[in-house]
Amino acid sequence: MAVRASDYPPPFAPPEFVAEPTDPVDERIEVGVLIVGAGPAGLACAIRLGQLLDEHPDVAERLGDVPVAVVEKGKQAGSHLVSGAVVNPRALRRLFGDRYRVEDLPSYGPVHGEAVYVLTRRNSLRIPPPPTMRNHGNWIFSLSQLARWLAERAEEGGAMILPETAADKLLVAHGRVVGVRSGDKGRGRDGQPMGNFEPGADLVAKVTVLAEGTQGHLTGVALDRFDLRSDEPQVWELGVKEVWRVPTPLRSIVHTMGWPLRTRAKYREFGGSFIYPMGDDMLTIGMVVGLDYRDVELSAHDLLQELKTHPKIRKLLDGGERIGWGAKTIPSGGFYSLPKRLHAPGLLLCGDGVGMVNIPRLKGIHYAIESGRLAAESAFAALRRGATPASALGSYDEAVEQSFIYRDLNEVRDMRQVFGRGFFVGGALASAMTVSKGRLDLGKLRAEPDAEQPLIRSGRAASYPAPDGKITFDKLSSVFLSGNKTRDDQPDHIRIERTVHRDVADMWVHMCPAQVYEAAAADGGDTVTVQVSPSNCVQCGAITAKGGRLTPPEGGSGPEYTLA
Repeated sequence: MAVRASDYPPPFAPPEFVAEPTDPVDERIEVGVLIVGAGPAGLACAIRLGQLLDEHPDVAERLGDVPVAVVEKGKQAGSHLVSGAVVNPRALRRLFGDRYRVEDLPSYGPVHGEAVYVLTRRNSLRIPPPPTMRNHGNWIFSLSQLARWLAERAEEGGAMILPETAADKLLVAHGRVVGVRSGDKGRGRDGQPMGNFEPGADLVAKVTVLAEGTQGHLTGVALDRFDLRSDEPQVWELGVKEVWRVPTPLRSIVHTMGWPLRTRAKYREFGGSFIYPMGDDMLTIGMVVGLDYRDVELSAHDLLQELKTHPKIRKLLDGGERIGWGAKTIPSGGFYSLPKRLHAPGLLLCGDGVGMVNIPRLKGIHYAIESGRLAAESAFAALRRGATPASALGSYDEAVEQSFIYRDLNEVRDMRQVFGRGFFVGGALASAMTVSKGRLDLGKLRAEPDAEQPLIRSGRAASYPAPDGKITFDKLSSVFLSGNKTRDDQPDHIRIERTVHRDVADMWVHMCPAQVYEAAAADGGDTVTVQVSPSNCVQCGAITAKGGRLTPPEGGSGPEYTLA
């Protein structure tokens, strides 16, 4: 009988993270609009609100001392952000108008050329870039650097950014979201307060915007609390990337497909790699793998190490030095996995957290920025004197449906699902859908949650190269390079069933890019105990896709990405 990670659900219940405000009224932190997440969606929302409040000072005055607040669980804006990132600039231009040009933003310039290769173990075949992978007119960014710049613009517009603040619970009163409660600080591994204990606080708001990004904790809680989930499940990719300082500049962006992934349908190995220039002396290289894979020993981190041994790839890195590393999940369910609604009473949902990602084009940042801008306009409309908040917040759904976000995702609505039929069949169907701009209707192709895939073994790990410290690296040295700031003695933020089938345990061990999980001794049968090192966790979110549940650690924990 096939073993699945979903056979071992985590000890997690969404109602545990929904509560009414408990602080005395005079001790609550009151804000006008509360934004959770200082990523591209949340910061775009804050910037647009600042623009609108500047144009309507009467509304700003009624919102009090803190009209807009942004809570961020990382050390600062950008600390937890990882992306390629080649960005379509259209949403940035809409957000800033004539205030800033794209040239004014911190970037590595426009894309000057591109190449796509199909790889085998030793050889490569260059092919014309498929229409979905053409990047003329797009710009290369470090997403963490871009976020820090956007945060400065948001603060200039009057927003208060609260870093090192984990949004732990969704505050709901009389069926309406009224804010969030921040997590406690200073608890020990056993959950008991230590000498430096600081309790969390109720942050109450007239409108709350969840812009948490991929695998957002409260976004998932809200989708369940208000019955917003689509009938189609969300599925995910896991991306692992490195930043290298290199002696020879890379002038074009590069994408690869094929090796080291296997093309047969039974493995369900979907993904590819990207290599982008970052100025004259750096490049970023990453591997993206669909988390609906079946092989227990598949490891995105080790596939990236294997990729770098290919002759064509290795010559780009020879003589260089690895200076950055990061990992993050990417929602890839597409159009049919979007929530039924993007709003609930007192609440708006934005960006990657609800799946606004175009996987065939490897793009999501401009959708996040646009959704944040549209959310700001709906939130502002709800705050105006005489407004009906329910209809004003409902206008956000209408605005998204009329935007390029909705049109773009509809055009590629089944493109991720067809690759469940294998690389070649999936590629042919995806090409037909691309040529027809979505007019080829295959019907709604069903998706299966990543954790429900039956697990198999094929000895996959035997092909992974040993770390040499020059081109290939182990997981722990990579976590160190991420600047991880998690205390060893804080409570465990990872929810998993600890006693599972060996196949599930081994899958978690290989899947995790940060070496969080270890399969302990067996009980004499197929059941093992899983040990967890939560301080290694870089909060990539993969465990939530593959049978567990990530919850927020203490605010300020996790990686400190600076070039990702």
